[in-house]
Amino acid sequence: MAGRLLLRGMLAGIAAAALAFLFARVFGEPQVNLAIAFESAMDAAAGEPPEPELVSRGVQASLGLLTAAVMYGAAYGGLFALVFSLAYGRIGRFSPRMLSMLLAGAGFLAVVVVPDLKYPANPPAVGQPETIGLRTTAYFEMVVFSLCALTLAVLSGRALAVRLGNWGATLCGGAVFVVLVALLQWALPDINEVPDNFPATLLWRFREAALGMQIVLWGGLGLVFGMMADRLMGRGAPRYG
Repeated sequence: MAGRLLLRGMLAGIAAAALAFLFARVFGEPQVNLAIAFESAMDAAAGEPPEPELVSRGVQASLGLLTAAVMYGAAYGGLFALVFSLAYGRIGRFSPRMLSMLLAGAGFLAVVVVPDLKYPANPPAVGQPETIGLRTTAYFEMVVFSLCALTLAVLSGRALAVRLGNWGATLCGGAVFVVLVALLQWALPDINEVPDNFPATLLWRFREAALGMQIVLWGGLGLVFGMMADRLMGRGAPRYG
């Protein structure tokens, strides 16, 4: 069963990635083009020669973006299916569809929302080349720590469920998550390299598009995988109640 769920998770991830690709093409790529134009104008004003284009923008915005999205979606879909197989029947009597959507929401919160609050997505022309290593490391540390905080919150909620009831345990688990995330946000370094003259509207719209792409990806993954898992596991699956 785990292997069959893994295959469906990867397929669901690819389907969700295709939807996210379409969203990025419509809403994200125009902002990237504007940011690149701003960067080129700043380089020209400073008398710097244009950087060589190893891959054309046309390829980057089409085949390159689609390939990256599909690989990203397949990887996350496989991991999602493994987490689903471990959680099913162990954290409550949820139907496959309900559990899939709950896990997608939790994944979106821990992998996207919490890291983005500390290190939001930036378009081209934002960031210094010499800090790429620091920024990448800090971001992935935030993702890992956020997942750990979510796991601890769920475990603490389960441990308190008998004593406090489901509602009280949920509130306590949520409080644990918020406190741990706040400590992580405080402990990790702040990185702000947005140029003073960078258009605020462009920055905001780029971050909106980046967040929207993740919403489409995680929402599509939870919905498509939930339907696949529900068909695979049949009507005898445990139901919420």
